[in-house]
Amino acid sequence: MKYYIFLVFAVLFWSGNFIFGRLVSSNIEPMQLSFFRWFFVLILLLPYILLHYKNILSVLKKKYFLILIFGTLGIAGFNTFLYYGLQTTTATNALLINSSTPIFIIVLSALIFRTTITKLQLSGVLLSTLGVIYLILKGDINHILELKFTVGDLWIIAACIDWALYTVMLKFKPKELNAFEFLGLTTFIGTVVLALIFFYQGYSFEFSFLEKDDVLYSLIYIVIFPSILSFYFWNISTMEVGVNKTGQFTHLMPIFGAVLAYIFLGEVLEFYHFVGIILIGTGIYLSMFLKREVN
Repeated sequence: MKYYIFLVFAVLFWSGNFIFGRLVSSNIEPMQLSFFRWFFVLILLLPYILLHYKNILSVLKKKYFLILIFGTLGIAGFNTFLYYGLQTTTATNALLINSSTPIFIIVLSALIFRTTITKLQLSGVLLSTLGVIYLILKGDINHILELKFTVGDLWIIAACIDWALYTVMLKFKPKELNAFEFLGLTTFIGTVVLALIFFYQGYSFEFSFLEKDDVLYSLIYIVIFPSILSFYFWNISTMEVGVNKTGQFTHLMPIFGAVLAYIFLGEVLEFYHFVGIILIGTGIYLSMFLKREVN
């Protein structure tokens, strides 16, 4: 049960990442936000990395290519794609597109590991996806005509596929590393990859953007909660729960987004929010009984 709670908190913190990422999108470049986010995460994790450097270095030497994949996908790729997307698309579109992540996870899992997609699992995914769409459309199908898609939506799709592949690949996570050692090592690799792209694109290592309070406070939140805590919760829970069940929890993001908007932005919770919540919750509940149908 505790791993399901971990997943709920992971997705809750990531929902805030969407909000704050969109909030500061006009005050900081996507590449800057992605690089400095993980640079500061690396600084915080550095004492732990140094304390366990022998085991971390040993695993890196033996499985450097696998670690490079994890660092590139989970650290460098996903968040950069997301922040580029939030520059030109709305949070509504981003949440709608993000609902496709569990489907990508199931498809990739089936392709890579030949896992069976059961009727119960498919029903759960479709039901929770319907709940997400119901939320986005505010309970009125006519609102679909108001949706406008931009190039930013393509970035969000790339982020979804990236994250789905990262989640599926967690099955190959080196068992010699505990959750924090794995997070520290992938953060280091991902930050190096980001640094190469960051400086290649002509950015300089300066912190003038932190003079703006909204950027400073948003970055503090993003570094601690969606980065360190969410990644730790997601990584450790995926190994215990399984990739397909884990992916279903991303459908909670629009629910948390609506609640956070209610708390911080004063937006009203409408009847359609609760209908969407029921559909999503039921879909996730169904997916948790996947093993019973398989057996």
